Amino acid sequence: MEKRGIIEIRWHGRGGQGAITAAKIVAKAMFQAGYAGVAMIPTFGTERRGAPVFTSLKVSKEKIYDLSPTTKPDVVVVLDHLLLEEVDVAAGLKPEGLIVINTPRHLADYPFDGRRVAVADVTGLSVEAGLPPGMVNSGIIGSFARATGFVDIESLVSEIEEEFAGRKPKQNSRAAMLCYEHTDLGGGAR
Repeated sequence: MEKRGIIEIRWHGRGGQGAITAAKIVAKAMFQAGYAGVAMIPTFGTERRGAPVFTSLKVSKEKIYDLSPTTKPDVVVVLDHLLLEEVDVAAGLKPEGLIVINTPRHLADYPFDGRRVAVADVTGLSVEAGLPPGMVNSGIIGSFARATGFVDIESLVSEIEEEFAGRKPKQNSRAAMLCYEHTDLGGGAR
């Protein structure tokens, strides 16, 4: 999955869902886990609440000098399955790539030309954890952890609780754990 030792992850969400915050939390946890090169490349433009947005995260055991947005991702994380009807989230995804999707639908509904796919009802599980509807960034981190194995869930939960200190840290970490436990993996994903 790594090219030149760099793992490229593209996060797709809607304005206000926290895709950038999710990428930041994962970046911090991966840095703490020994990835010396961590580059988060947020993409800003005419975003507004509810509009499709994306951000890039690149991680490596070595320093990263390329700060361009990800066009050939190893992993794509989708915070809202309805984006699949609006945006080509799989654009540039490497043949051995992985797509992680927040969806109430089944794994079989997402063939993506044989690529690996992971799904979880992050929205429903996050509400079950005590978060308001639409707060899915902590939950999708749990699904990401389960699907990739890049960094352990305990490290991510710690970063989530730090990020959301004073703003429902336990509910956010519970959402991540529930999604970690209820992510369905297909196509050879771990």
